[in-house]
Amino acid sequence: MALRCAEIRSVALLSVLALAQPVAALDTVIIRSCYDGDTCRTTDDEKIRLACIDTPELKGTRSQPERARAARDHLRAMVVGKSIRLRRITTDRYGRTVGELFDNGMNIQQAMVASRHAVIDWTYASQCPWTR
Repeated sequence: MALRCAEIRSVALLSVLALAQPVAALDTVIIRSCYDGDTCRTTDDEKIRLACIDTPELKGTRSQPERARAARDHLRAMVVGKSIRLRRITTDRYGRTVGELFDNGMNIQQAMVASRHAVIDWTYASQCPWTR
């Protein structure tokens, strides 16, 4: 029984590793600005929606401006003006690139969740191996 559990864990780990793209193989972009805690723009004018997370809204009926500004400012401090690795996943209905950002191997989305400025968006969590 113990051997079978070990085999299952090994297969599961290999499956996750197979899905994960190495950070070194990703595109490099420079982040110019961040509108909020989960949307940035590159110096090439590409809009990027950070995959798999959700942050408080700045405007609208469900807005939480104070928490939203804190999330935006935290994200800005991590990425603006830096060369950041980008794993492109898809394009959303607004034409934004949906992707994961990495800085020196650190997953920016995971850092936003760990700092409690963001939560995992379980609707789209399957796009990011780290959410499993």
